[in-house]
Amino acid sequence: MVFNSNKDADREAGLLETFEEQRPLGVLITPVNDSAEEERLSRLVARGIPVVRFDSSAPHSHGCAVAVDDVLGGRMAGRHLRERGHRHIAFAGGPFTVRQVRERHEGLSAVLPPDDRLTVIPLPDLTIATGRLAGEEIATRPPSERPTAVFCANDLVAIGVLQEMTQRGLRVPGDLAILGYDDIDFAAAAAVPLSSIRQPREQLGHTAALMLLEEAGRPDGHEHRQVIFQPDLVARASTR
Repeated sequence: MVFNSNKDADREAGLLETFEEQRPLGVLITPVNDSAEEERLSRLVARGIPVVRFDSSAPHSHGCAVAVDDVLGGRMAGRHLRERGHRHIAFAGGPFTVRQVRERHEGLSAVLPPDDRLTVIPLPDLTIATGRLAGEEIATRPPSERPTAVFCANDLVAIGVLQEMTQRGLRVPGDLAILGYDDIDFAAAAAVPLSSIRQPREQLGHTAALMLLEEAGRPDGHEHRQVIFQPDLVARASTR
């Protein structure tokens, strides 16, 4: 059974209630908030239902989890853009209640020296539509106030920024370099192929599923693990 909470905490709570009633073999979940549903997830575990957090951390080191080092991903993004001469970089993403957004911004901020300029463009969610709004905000600034590069919290936002730049006749990467996150299939196929921080998606899913099956198969002898994968930088035309 596959369910999508659509990042809605109330919908997620209702789904977890359903799981508690139906008692599945196990639950693989990317929580809306890493700690908000801890009590409800603990009830599932108490009923003997294994829970593995996917692309998330397990609070207080309880339970299995797989995730990507998003702080490192943000650092890689910052270094990549600085190596290409950018000293005024924008970060487009949100909401900051989402751990991945928070940590990607944190990593970017950590590698920028005090003399560099960081402009944060907060977004209500991570979609192409909000990416276009971020692109509009960047494009309508006076050239002297405009960032020369933008690090987007995911590739959908990056695609939206690219669409807005193209519609306004601004060059990518000549007027604005764009770097995304996730390396979805559309990133390489964009009008200007997008540079992105790639997550090892298949490894994440494979490892999480194995953990869930291992715990379901031998709950008494299972040892909880938290596995953190490292992202990779994929440089394409949008930052070259």
